[in-house]
Order: sequence, then structure tokens, then C-alpha cells
Amino acid sequence: MPTATAISLSILFLLSLTTTIHAHNITRILAKHPEFSTFNHYLTITHLANEINRRQTITVCAVDNAAMSDLLSKGLSIQTIKNVLSLHVFADYFGSKKLHQVTKGSTSTATMYQATGEAPGTAGYVHITDVKGGKVRFTPEDNLSQTDSVYVKSILEMPYNISVIQISSILQSPEAEAPTAAPDLNLTSLLDRDGCQSFHNLLTTSGAIGTFLSSVEAGVTVFCPDDDAITAFAPKYKNLTAAEKTSLLLYHGIPVYNSMGMLRSSNGLMNTLATEGAKKKYDFTVQNDGNDVKLKTKVVTATVTGTVVDDEPIAIYTLDKVLQPRELFKGAVEEADEPAPAPKGAKKKKKAAKKGDEAEEDAEAPGPGSDEDYSDDDAADQTASSGERVVAMVSVVVMAVFDSGYHGSPTRVAHAGIEFSFYFLFLIYDLKIFILFYLS
Repeated sequence: MPTATAISLSILFLLSLTTTIHAHNITRILAKHPEFSTFNHYLTITHLANEINRRQTITVCAVDNAAMSDLLSKGLSIQTIKNVLSLHVFADYFGSKKLHQVTKGSTSTATMYQATGEAPGTAGYVHITDVKGGKVRFTPEDNLSQTDSVYVKSILEMPYNISVIQISSILQSPEAEAPTAAPDLNLTSLLDRDGCQSFHNLLTTSGAIGTFLSSVEAGVTVFCPDDDAITAFAPKYKNLTAAEKTSLLLYHGIPVYNSMGMLRSSNGLMNTLATEGAKKKYDFTVQNDGNDVKLKTKVVTATVTGTVVDDEPIAIYTLDKVLQPRELFKGAVEEADEPAPAPKGAKKKKKAAKKGDEAEEDAEAPGPGSDEDYSDDDAADQTASSGERVVAMVSVVVMAVFDSGYHGSPTRVAHAGIEFSFYFLFLIYDLKIFILFYLS
């Protein structure tokens, strides 16, 4: 009987944790509530929705259509509206219970307006106060006299992931509402800046610049190898056909805007401008190493060395190397973190290693004739690793439960229940990584 209870509780515990696997989508959440349709619309056209969906711990303070009408009547630019709405997105989780149990009755929290760097000083902070009568008031740091914005209700709560609440009125911040210059959308002039001139020349002479320009309105991220990297790569570039040169250059663009913050939280595969219309994937992997962002192909690993511009919808970053897609270049990764251990005693394996050396030498020259698609190799490796760990942990959990249930005392059952919970914590973490990998 104790064993059955332990198993039942553990299953319920597992089901409660699996809710964290699913990524949130603020657009879909608010679409179920027509009274917030205007707020939802402006989250989309300012691209704030994308930022919200990428963050793991966040609170969105939505206002109804009437409150949004008051904001729109001021005739603010889209960029300024974005700043105002950014003030309504907290970089912390505040559910209804937490709001009414604020330590010492008051606290302050950073908003997305503060996180973007657009807010001067601490203007991107909002004070939260639990006032008498059960009301919770929200006050911008640079407008402490505002008292009319209070908590109305909870729209959705996914504990410690996302909380969507309604507040009564727009947070009025003089700094957020200050006129903002429209971003420079002239991609040609932006790419012609110091550090990207050689790459810009290649885009222009190949005609690939047209694809980049047509992507600006929807958002584009450009990874520009610096002038030294282009010079070092020139001998290989000359050996490519015109079509291959175009694919290589398009491989350095992503058809969506990615701020540096997005890149640092976006480990995984990314499609490129070269992917569209191609028979092969032309994707690469974004990996974070502390504050460094690395882009990894099957041939080379490049590091983001600087920011030319990061102003939605355009982001341009410099790289220390030219990205080489496996679809065009043969060979293994140039730089491995750790060399694979040499096989012991088998002469045949040593010969295979020599072949591997020859393959690495082949990486120096393009291989346009190769029909192999290697783009799924990393995904398969990660999937296999996660799958093996999941299977191993499930096996250990089952053994622990049945061993305790059939051969042990109630005390051992209790101990097994604790072990069971810890194993499932690690199991759910692996499942979350596994599923989010395929959703990305």
C-alpha cells in the first residue's frame, strides 16, 4: 500500500513538472482575450513578443483596449511605443500570490526597457507596492506621482516561467515616452562601416546583397567576417563557383532579428538565408561560452567579436572567421575542444585515423561535388545522448521503487520516494532540453 501511494504521488509530481517543458507564446495567450487585442497587436509589430517568448522568467502587465487607446492618442512613433510597452514587461516572475505578499509591502523590479539599455539611469525600473485594501500599485521609477495603475486580475500563470496580469492603466514614464529617432534601415550603408567593408564588397559583386536587403523589413541578422578574416579566406573563395559564392555569403545571414541577448540565450541550430530554396539545410549551431557567442559549423567555429549595429529590425555582428558550411566544404571541425582518445592496439583503426587525416586535409579545398548531407549529425548526437540518459534514469527509478516496495520496510519506501523524486527532477530536465531542442 505505501508503495502504491508513493508511485501515485510520484506520477502526479511528474505530470506537474512536465508543464514546464512547453515554451510560452504571449501572442497565443492574449489571443484568447479580445479585450487585449490592441496590446497584443503592438507587442507583435514592435517585435516585443519575440523577446518575451525567448525569456524564461518574466511578467507581462497587459492593459485593455481602452487603456491602449489613451496611449495611441499621444501620436508616439512605433519605436517610442516599444519603449513604453517594454516598461510593462518585468524581468522577474510575479504571480497574484507573490504580488500580494511583497516583502515589507514594497519592492522594485527591472523591466525589459531597462534590459535593452534604452532607459537612462534607472528609468527602466518599476515600484510594486501592496497598499491597504488589498490593492497592488505599480509606479514607474521616473514618475513616482502616478497612483492610478493597479493590479486588476491574473490572466495566466505558469509558476516561475511566465505570469500575465492585467493592470488598470498604462505606466506613464517621461523617459520611455521621449521622442526616439527611427532606426537606420539602410543596410548598405551599415555594412559599409569599418570592419565590414570587405564583406560588403563581396555581397555587392556577387549580387547576394539583394537577398539581405529584401529581408530587412521582417528582420535580419548579419554575421560579418572582419576584413582580416576575408583576406585569409580569399584563396578558398576564389575556387568556388558563382552559385557557391552566393550560398556562402547568404550563409552569413539569419532571416530574423537577433539581439545580443537573444543570441546568448539561443543555443541550438539556426537556419540561414542560404537555407531558403536550397536542397540542403545550410544551418549552423549557436553556442555560448560565458559572455562569448560562438557559431559552429561542421568545418569551423567562429566567435562574435563585436557589434556593428543592434537596432531592431537589423543586427550586424563581426566574426573572427568566415563561416564555412559543410555543404560546400569537406572535413571535420577545424578546432576540437578535446582530441578524441587514440584507439588502442588495433592497426586497422590506425589506418582509419590516417584516412581521417586525409579528410581533414580535404577541408582546405571546397567540395562542390559532395552529395552528402551532414547537417543533422549534431542533432543526432545530442538526441542519442539525451535518449540514453533518459532511459538510464528511468531504469534506475523503476528498480528503486520496486526494490523498496517488495523487499523493504516503510522506512526504505520513504527513502526510495525521496530518491525517486530526485531522479525525476533530472529526468524532466533532460526531457525539457530534448523537447526544446526540437522546437527551436
